[in-house]
Amino acid sequence: MQDLKKEDYDLIEAAQKAIRLNYDAKHDNHTVGAAVRCKNGKIYVGVNLYSLHGACAEQVAIGTAITNGERDFDVIVAVRGADGKEIISPCGNCRQILHDYMPECKVIVSALGELKKINAKDLLPFPYSVE
Repeated sequence: MQDLKKEDYDLIEAAQKAIRLNYDAKHDNHTVGAAVRCKNGKIYVGVNLYSLHGACAEQVAIGTAITNGERDFDVIVAVRGADGKEIISPCGNCRQILHDYMPECKVIVSALGELKKINAKDLLPFPYSVE
């Protein structure tokens, strides 16, 4: 695990801003925000879409980045709550997507109360594979 740098805290702030602007306390449709920084420094954000088959905030952020032509990812983070103060780890489905799309990307997680970065591929030790 690696310690965070200033640009990582800026990434967290981008995710927090996304959820602060879109938090839906009435219907719980948007409760998580995410931000992904690409190797070129561009940041893309997303919020979760709650539905029968919704999408996680990480998936929305990654999809937005890919839609804009990005393929080289550096760091991703997800936050929860109206103010986005809680850093959350990716769910199982997101871990598989991170492993498939960006295994070397760093993921900001809260480990024993400290924020650290870990490789996405290390979050899912036995990923699904068609091989």
